[in-house]
Amino acid sequence: MHIEYDSENDTAYVSLVAHIADGAAVRQIAVDGVGAGAGVFLDVDASGRLLGIEVIGAGGALPAEVLKRASAG
Repeated sequence: MHIEYDSENDTAYVSLVAHIADGAAVRQIAVDGVGAGAGVFLDVDASGRLLGIEVIGAGGALPAEVLKRASAG
């Protein structure tokens, strides 16, 4: 698992596989009930395997400790 955080846009991406090839994520599923100002989207491949998780409004949705340890995106 690898986490990248873009503090300028307040977005984080959690990669659940070592490498996500361009075009591998064929579907994005929005997760409901995340909270005001935040959005969570699941990226899945053609076989339904979860590749990664995108978090918009990450500063309000993820613990500060997680964001501090994330790579700059």
